[in-house]
Amino acid sequence: MAGTTPKVAYRFLGKSGLSVSNICLGTMTYGKSSTIELFNGPTQRDEAESHAIMDRFVELGGNFIDTANIYSLGVSEEIVGSWLKKQKRSDIVLATKVRATMGPGANDMGLSRRHILQQCDDSLRRLQTSYIDLYQTHGWDNAVPIEETLRALDDLVKCGKVRYIGVCNVVGWQMQKMVGWQMQKIVDKAEAMGINSIIGLQQQYSLLCRHPELEEFQVCKNEGLGVLPWSPLKGGLLTGKFERGVKPAGDGSRIGFVAEKESNRAFQSSPAWSKYEDNEFYWNLIDTMNKVAKSHGKSVPQVALRWLLQKNVVSSVIIGATSIKQLEDNMGASTGWSLTKEEMAELDTASSVELPYPYEMVFRMNERRKNPFNGSPFVENISE
Repeated sequence: MAGTTPKVAYRFLGKSGLSVSNICLGTMTYGKSSTIELFNGPTQRDEAESHAIMDRFVELGGNFIDTANIYSLGVSEEIVGSWLKKQKRSDIVLATKVRATMGPGANDMGLSRRHILQQCDDSLRRLQTSYIDLYQTHGWDNAVPIEETLRALDDLVKCGKVRYIGVCNVVGWQMQKMVGWQMQKIVDKAEAMGINSIIGLQQQYSLLCRHPELEEFQVCKNEGLGVLPWSPLKGGLLTGKFERGVKPAGDGSRIGFVAEKESNRAFQSSPAWSKYEDNEFYWNLIDTMNKVAKSHGKSVPQVALRWLLQKNVVSSVIIGATSIKQLEDNMGASTGWSLTKEEMAELDTASSVELPYPYEMVFRMNERRKNPFNGSPFVENISE
């Protein structure tokens, strides 16, 4: 592999000074949990396999690893922790999450101060580390005032258990409230409040999931937050392994992370094959991706990942690799080549859907109203 090993590029996570590899290794497939169906399938990897994948990720230059307390009900964090113990801790940027139900008790879920502080300690124990680089809320919690959540997270930063805070899986108004509340308090009374800013948003984003561009990413662009796309290959639908008119092999209910029928779906990032098998929009997109991939001598997944990396809001793309071969292919999207301006536009067109009102009207009216001194909130393509 000497001389041919792909290397990664590094980017700052949003407006922070935290430098991360532009490919982040997700660990949802590490370990098993018989109590949660999603974490008990054939794609789950044991400790040895998971360690080998993380070893190779670091060899290729990756420094950013993402996990969550809910992944295999803590087993993923334990596997990452046993691996991390053998590494130089300062070389790794480690992210995990809090919000999910972790037990039968009334307070074993959510974003209350009590749950956040308890789960942070539990994650630190499983991860065998004294600090978490990026601690993220795994979703919104209607039951808890946002001030309570943000103050608890801020206290974790102040006491040194957490370095930075981020959010995941929110809609536009929730994102604005979380960021806007902090920004207003900082402007009004920064010295007294001492609130630490959110630096990143982890959100599902791909050529088959572009609606975050309409709201959430506008907030990120305005406020300087880095986007961390998850499910960049839409549960496997953007890998190019499926063929038009050919039903893929499965176990009767699932094809990897893709459900065969709508009733078998685990969640939205593992869509139903029945929704796509006769969908001309999907197959036309795959045809476009295949054409672009061939012109660069790259794989279809690399094109999907590269498209994301050339969006100006993206700091790092979270991949999930179940083998070293898959990891190496995905990492090949990181650096050393770019999609052309014309190819980006072609993929944008092939993956775009009709915008509803008022988005179409707002975007159309502002196509030529970009003031570099005022900053443009729109998601735009970049080249590297």
